[in-house]
Amino acid sequence: MSLRNLDLNLLRVLDEVLSERNITRAARNLAMTQPAVSNAIRRLRDALGDELVVRSGQGVEPTPAALALWPAVRSALATLRDAIEPGRFDPASDRRSFVIAMADATAALLVPPLVQIIETRAPAVSLRVLPLTTRDPRPQLESGALDAAIGYFPAATAAITLAAMQQDGGERFGQQRLYESHYVCVMRAAHPLAAAPELTLDDYCAAHHLLVSFSGRPFGFVDEALAAIGRSRRIVLTVNQFFTAGQVVAHSDLLTVLPDRFIAATGIRREFAVRPLPFETPLVHVDLLWHSRRQARPEHAWLRDAFAQAAASAFDPRQIAGRRGR
Repeated sequence: MSLRNLDLNLLRVLDEVLSERNITRAARNLAMTQPAVSNAIRRLRDALGDELVVRSGQGVEPTPAALALWPAVRSALATLRDAIEPGRFDPASDRRSFVIAMADATAALLVPPLVQIIETRAPAVSLRVLPLTTRDPRPQLESGALDAAIGYFPAATAAITLAAMQQDGGERFGQQRLYESHYVCVMRAAHPLAAAPELTLDDYCAAHHLLVSFSGRPFGFVDEALAAIGRSRRIVLTVNQFFTAGQVVAHSDLLTVLPDRFIAATGIRREFAVRPLPFETPLVHVDLLWHSRRQARPEHAWLRDAFAQAAASAFDPRQIAGRRGR
């Protein structure tokens, strides 16, 4: 296939369909009819020799070939948009779709106030939140698969900070601190260890544990901290979501480690006993990361500001008191 034989408008349709995972919503966003969008996808299938999307439930899911192509399509469309419409973004009317990766604990805190911002100030903007699968999202940001990632990324943020300090103009990523948190030990309220005045290191290491691991790796920063002092723990279960961890721990004798700011958002705070970890762990910095090519785009600047406002709202004392009362 030659690029000169391809209608580039079809790529815009593909981008919208992959963003929405739904033909009807994509048609609405593009101000097209549903049959017109379906026809565009059919033409692109014929040109590329791949199905691109397949039906799944009430929507569609991309094929591996479509997922591989999508970052390049998004990046190219964004470059064209910047060249044709430099500096233009009206949150009150523009239809923009952002793809963000974050853990469920982070989403539980930031997404509710963010939705309020979108609905009141940017009613045409949409957001796709993907699960965080790594502690270093820079490859996904580089490829264009993500507009931004939010989480605790110690190695990535250290590298970004070092690049900025060198001041050689080679910084490829930007970062913004949203909030800080501590990790704490969480167990069910009636756990045998909850009756003790404090959680000792020996009791902690002797207990059975649940690990939250985005990548599925059965070894986390807690295990690294324990190894540094010559200790270890027995991990019985590994899951990839904090909410799942909370539910399991509330109904078992497993211990887990959760961000302290997240516990109120679980809705079952009263079912937990929370204790400080009996060893040193680093303060958790939750950062917003993005690729530098998006730095000057007005829509991305708006997105970063919206997340900063959402974080400020999430930790407003009145909001925290309301969550604790649940």
